[in-house]
Amino acid sequence: MSLHRSTPALSSSQFANWPGASWWAGLALAGAIAGAGLWLANLESMKNMGFSALTFAIVLGMALGNSVFPRIAPHTSTGVDFCKARLLRLGIILFGFRLTFQEAASVGAAGIVLDAVIILSVYGLAMGVGTRILKMDRQTCMLVGAGSAICGAAAVMAMEPIARAQAHKVSVAVATVVVFGTISMFLYPVLYPYLGMSEHAFGIFIGSTVHEVAQVVAAGDAVGPVAASTAVVEKMLRVMMLAPFLMLVSWWVYRRARKNTAGSATKPAAPALPWFAVWFVVAVGLNSTGLVSPQLAHMLVQFSTVLLAMAMAALGLRTHVSAIRQAGAAPLALAGVLFLFLLFGGYGLNLFVSQLF
Repeated sequence: MSLHRSTPALSSSQFANWPGASWWAGLALAGAIAGAGLWLANLESMKNMGFSALTFAIVLGMALGNSVFPRIAPHTSTGVDFCKARLLRLGIILFGFRLTFQEAASVGAAGIVLDAVIILSVYGLAMGVGTRILKMDRQTCMLVGAGSAICGAAAVMAMEPIARAQAHKVSVAVATVVVFGTISMFLYPVLYPYLGMSEHAFGIFIGSTVHEVAQVVAAGDAVGPVAASTAVVEKMLRVMMLAPFLMLVSWWVYRRARKNTAGSATKPAAPALPWFAVWFVVAVGLNSTGLVSPQLAHMLVQFSTVLLAMAMAALGLRTHVSAIRQAGAAPLALAGVLFLFLLFGGYGLNLFVSQLF
């Protein structure tokens, strides 16, 4: 009789749960595109223009998605879809290590109220103008509204699970906020001498109304160091409001579905709590305690950028140009309306709130 216990053989069902070649190949493809995007974003000329790694990742992904990817999709689809869904959520969570509650408090009650009013008004305007005047579908309006109201591409992608939008709608929304965010980045420093605002107040204006974090940094730097630091803090506060905003929209979507099915035997499922938004707040809280070293927080932020870039690359791979053409000019028109509101309405709100506090 043998004294050695035999090792049980692994069943085929156990092997089926392991990541296969398609998963690894898709992960590698999205990672390679994200790496190229990160490299481009770190070029000095690109930094000065405020283009982020996320922008480059989705553009490169779309270029491959409409040329090479269809031929290799069967061998990479599992990993690409994993990046588009799971890595996106993890990237949003780790994005929280950019922020602390102490930074949010440093801009005072005026900055908090200002950001909250701008987020709600921009999103409300997007839904009203988009659905009633431009006759757009609700999903695209939600995506463009979130991207313009909070933090550009990251907010668009965070809204995608709640809106349950198709890949091409997400890509269209990302494109609109990139276009108008880039215009803002160059326009705001030109307007600074004519608006009669102090450098600190203008930094608040930039942070509360410009789309992307990278664009806020570029616009603030072009004005001065005080504007740059104030703009980033105000923008980070706006980003921090992403979690409660997503929860509010999730509840609103549920209420609307319940109203539409009133009297019907079919009832909508209870609103799904966007847990990644909850964990985003937890990450901010951990970063605020001082238990996470600045070095580790920086590493986690860098890792979040990589994950979000991979998610963007995967989204680009799944986006077909024909679907974007079919969306027409309406999303761009909506983003243009929101841009004008952020510029003129945001300026008025900044002056009004500064008088109250």
